[in-house]
Amino acid sequence: MSKFLAALAVFLMMVTGAEARTLTVLALGDSLTAGYGLQPSDAFPVKLEAALRARGHDVKVINAGISGDTALDGASRLEWALAEPVDAVIVELGANDALRGLPVPQAEQALDQALSELTERKIPVLLAGMRAPPNLGPEYQAAFDGMYPRLAEKHGVLLYPFFLDGAAADPKLNQADGMHPNPAGVDVIVARILPSVEQLLAQAAAN
Repeated sequence: MSKFLAALAVFLMMVTGAEARTLTVLALGDSLTAGYGLQPSDAFPVKLEAALRARGHDVKVINAGISGDTALDGASRLEWALAEPVDAVIVELGANDALRGLPVPQAEQALDQALSELTERKIPVLLAGMRAPPNLGPEYQAAFDGMYPRLAEKHGVLLYPFFLDGAAADPKLNQADGMHPNPAGVDVIVARILPSVEQLLAQAAAN
């Protein structure tokens, strides 16, 4: 009987350990992810991880943001970013393409390539959209803004329509450049995107 109880205890420990595995989320993005102009502790991935843990999620969020990256830049380093196993990916790219007025098809093709790679690997994705500045004209705006829902539908991934939702254009939530969120702005972004990231974690846990 004692051997049976010992074996049962080991089995339960193994099951509990499997259920309690830490989920790793890769945040692939540009300066908005990297935390441009902020202390490392105020960057989006750090604050997102803290918010998720506060809600009971055993999760690690990796900061794979590089300031200045276009969609093509981000897509080109995806394989390197996936060198270590991850359970899910947040893709936040495209803001620099819009700021520079780069061709929308170029950004869309790059993101398409990245999402194809991730879905082939069966890694759940949350695609975070951006919006084009109005000074680029209505045609560019329509093409750029529509790129994200098109790609999300094509690849069957989660879509968060606008990464800067709640913080964009608010001087109190942005740094002096008017483009990058300050710590309070990051808090707003995290609070708004949190339910979508929890959906992403649910998908990852089911894999």
